[in-house]
Amino acid sequence: MCRTPFLERICRECYSPPEEVYATLKRRGMDLVTLTDHDSIDGAEALRRYPDFFLSEEVTCHMPSGTEIHVGVYDITERQHIQLQRRRDDLLSLIIYLTEKRLFFSINHMFSSLTGRREFEDFAWFEQYFPAVETLNGHMLAPSNRHAARLARGLRKAQVGGSDAHTLASLATAFTEVPGARDKEDFLAGLRSQRSRAVGESGNYWKLTRDVLLIAGDMMREQRWTALLAPLALLVPAAIAFTHAQEVAFVRRWGTRLAPHRRFRRRVAFLGFEQPAMEV
Repeated sequence: MCRTPFLERICRECYSPPEEVYATLKRRGMDLVTLTDHDSIDGAEALRRYPDFFLSEEVTCHMPSGTEIHVGVYDITERQHIQLQRRRDDLLSLIIYLTEKRLFFSINHMFSSLTGRREFEDFAWFEQYFPAVETLNGHMLAPSNRHAARLARGLRKAQVGGSDAHTLASLATAFTEVPGARDKEDFLAGLRSQRSRAVGESGNYWKLTRDVLLIAGDMMREQRWTALLAPLALLVPAAIAFTHAQEVAFVRRWGTRLAPHRRFRRRVAFLGFEQPAMEV
């Protein structure tokens, strides 16, 4: 369900049927397809029969600092999904489990205010324990993606991209490529060896406004009585503008604090995170 106050009781984050998602992605040229729903794998049930589909998830996790992050975990099983959910409020336990099971994972939209505040020590964890960074999110602003890509290059992390599409219209606007990969195994091996690249477009005001309105329309079709809320759609452009202003401020603040990269390295060592990263 949507996490916005009041709407969390009546509106879902996405109304796209999985079969239509899959068909749309194939028409738009995807060789492999995965879904990364928030803390859920229910949407993948209808797609298991496709040989070019694999199961993934975006895990909502809390850092030792108390901040919230989204962790993309790729090619999992149902049993692993259960274990991920059990561990998501204990970051160290989650990382140990991911490492033991040799699951590939990424820190997603690290330069976004979507999940709330950020602390400097969070970036130390990202550096030491995360093998990959989402550097192209199809709904994040271009500056957010650029800072993530710059940090990933500086930290020598694998880069992944994803459309973060909550509507069919935004599917495949951003994605991950691994040159030379012939199947899922080659693709995942390419991710681990940092041969991936994030391709596509960033988000913008008009794209997000369109998708919010599309979701509102789907909500009204599913629950007819919510059409009474239609006049509130006039507030959507202003709400998106406010959100974008917050995003710009967040990116500028953290982009400045983490540049140049050598300052970040000194601060990381001071915090005591100088130990080598776990091997994935």
